Order: sequence, then C-alpha cells, then structure tokens
Amino acid sequence: MNFSRQLLCWYLKSKRDLPWRQTKDPYLIWISEIIMQQTRIDQGLPYYQKFVLAWPTVARLAEADEQEVLKLWQGLGYYSRARNLHATARMIVELYGGTFPDTYLSIRNLKGVGDYTAAAIASIAFNLPYPVVDGNVLRFMTRLYGIVESVDLPSTKRKILDIAVDNIDHRYPGDFNQAMMEFGARVCTPANPDCVHCIFRTNCLAFALRQVESIPARATKPPLRHRYFHYLVATFEHENRVYIFLNKRTGKDIWKNLYDFPQAEKTSGAEKGWPAYEREFGKALHTDQTEYLGVSEPSTCLLTHQKLQMMFYRFHSTEKIDLPFLAVPLNELWHYPFPRPVEKYLSEKFPLFPGAHCKNPNRAL
Repeated sequence: MNFSRQLLCWYLKSKRDLPWRQTKDPYLIWISEIIMQQTRIDQGLPYYQKFVLAWPTVARLAEADEQEVLKLWQGLGYYSRARNLHATARMIVELYGGTFPDTYLSIRNLKGVGDYTAAAIASIAFNLPYPVVDGNVLRFMTRLYGIVESVDLPSTKRKILDIAVDNIDHRYPGDFNQAMMEFGARVCTPANPDCVHCIFRTNCLAFALRQVESIPARATKPPLRHRYFHYLVATFEHENRVYIFLNKRTGKDIWKNLYDFPQAEKTSGAEKGWPAYEREFGKALHTDQTEYLGVSEPSTCLLTHQKLQMMFYRFHSTEKIDLPFLAVPLNELWHYPFPRPVEKYLSEKFPLFPGAHCKNPNRAL
C-alpha cells in the first residue's frame, strides 16, 4: 500500500469529528483555518462556533464593525488574524460580490492568507491538488525522511513541499491534507510521539536512527524583549455614574485596535511604584477629591517574542477628571475588546465587569 493510501485509510478511521470537516463551504473552512493557526483545537473550537453563529456568511462578516470582531476574538491572541479576517471579508464582497474565490491564486491574494491557508481552502473546498505544509506536516515529514536541516530554512520547507506535491492524492486532496495535519497533531507530536503505534514506524528514518526527539531541528530563537507597562486605572463619578479611562492601542505595536488603560512604559523593571509613574499622569490627579487606592502586584504576560511586566495603579475621584483618553461608563465596558491581561484585571478588580449598572466603584485592589 502506498503512502497516501495508507495515510488516508488511517485518517478515515481515526479523524476527529470537527464541524469544519462536515462542510465544503470555503467561508467556513477559511474561518476555521485562521482561528486554528497557533491555537489548540479545544481552545479554538468555541471561538469558531461563536464566530460562525454571529456571522454565518462572508457578507455578514463584512457588515460587522471591527470592534465587534475583536471583541468576539478576545482572549484568542494574535489579533492581526481577526483584523485580517474582517478586512478580507470586505475585500471579497467588493471584488467578488460576496462569492468566495475558487482558484488557488485568487485565494492566495486575499489579505492574511498565506501558502498554507490557500492550499487548505483550495484543496478542501474546491478539490484542488495543492498540498499544505504547516508545523505538523513539517514535523511529520522531517522525521519520516530523516531531514536534519532546520525547518526554519526556506530550503527545508521547499524540500518538504516537493515531497508533499509528489505524494498528494489527486482524487482526495482535501482529505490528504487534513490527514497529514491530523497525523502530525495526534501521532507524530512534538513531545512523546506515539512511535509504538505509528503506522509508518518501519519506514521512519528518524525512528531508525533514534533521532525522533532531535528532529525537527530549529534555528536559535531570538531573545525575549522585556517590557514594563505601568497602567493608570482611573475612575471618576459624574452625574451618578462611574467612568473609567481607556486607551485605544494604534500603530504597529502589540494589541492593535484593542483597548487598555493609559500607560507609561519604562525601559527597565527598576522603576516601580507611583513616583516613577507620576510624571506622566500625576498632575491631573492632584485634587482634593482624588484618592490613590494603591497598586496591584506585578503581573506578567508572555508573548511570542516579548515578556511584559504590568502594574496597575488605582485612583478614584468623586468629581470629573480631565485626561486625554476615552472615558467609558463601567457598565459599558463589555462593548470593548481588551487584551487578555487587561480583561483578567478588570474581571478580578471590578466584579461587575461586564455586568449591569455600577453606581459606586469597587475599591478592592
């Protein structure tokens, strides 16, 4: 039995029952592929279900407001994926009348769609023989063929792509691609692969050479960038409502178009406490009606190439404060998309977030 047939037989018996495997709708397949990038199935599945329930067609997604899309995406990370989904939906409506393009090149030209995603959509939705090469496939193929060069090198990825092109089943390219990814995700795993039950064990060069744990090879990771965020969490009372200041993140930094608090970033972790922060926002808070409620314990957030340390300074005023930031009623916070660390802080320190009307601030730190 040749490789592709053996792999497809395994897949048909062992594949997981996932909703995007029950459809040929390119829109739904596109949504699933974008959500599942850098995401575990158990984490991404609820987001997929919420997403297609909110916007079941590309036209509906195109009509949505970006803030709504980011809010639903909240907690999933890599927010550029959500921004690209929304922008691409509008692109499909504008250029293709809301009909998803049906050729590899037209799919590849969509914003946020790379070689892998284009091949996945083309093969699964339109039965076109374009192989996918993601992390699971790279790991599976480098072990099977004993490829010791770093998978971060373009030449290695090209070699794997050539192997996949030679082996793809032209009758069932979508199933073949999903089988390749499924095998890498469930059998040829990054750690503790199930070599004992692997159907390709007798042909696997990495297994024969006892190099399973060292393949695939990776280039040295760049050092983490350490950043120190000092957040001002300022609330004030006005006309029987409590407001909080938010900052919309723009530019090319992390968390673009999400909301956090007014922020001072320091170059090291040496400066701590309110005196180090006062230069940025202290003047507006120096009134008899403003109370400093203290500072949270430092919290950390690990991103792909960055490690953030965050401190949150609480102030509350019984009169209106003027700061050049967006003042939002506490009971309307649920409308806004936040990075996970900020959402976590709000959930812990403001028990009514994202609940009903809040007349008085929660003063717990």
